Amino acid sequence: MPRRKVDYTPVWLMRQAGRYMKEYQEVRSKVDFLTLCKTPELAANVTLQPVDILGVDAAILFSDILIAVRPWECTLSFR
Repeated sequence: MPRRKVDYTPVWLMRQAGRYMKEYQEVRSKVDFLTLCKTPELAANVTLQPVDILGVDAAILFSDILIAVRPWECTLSFR
């Protein structure tokens, strides 16, 4: 497929869920990490914080890779 001209070059950045942002720290100070991952409203909030604050046009869904093992009845805790 031939390349098409675009107004700008899209860039994909990996990030750590905005953990450097004070807005994330405010949410995180009220709940533990596992609660943050398991509560849809909170996870959506921290997912959208960089979108709203930085004006980017994409978001990386907030969660943790180890959340997938919870249904296997594994003991899981975060510190």
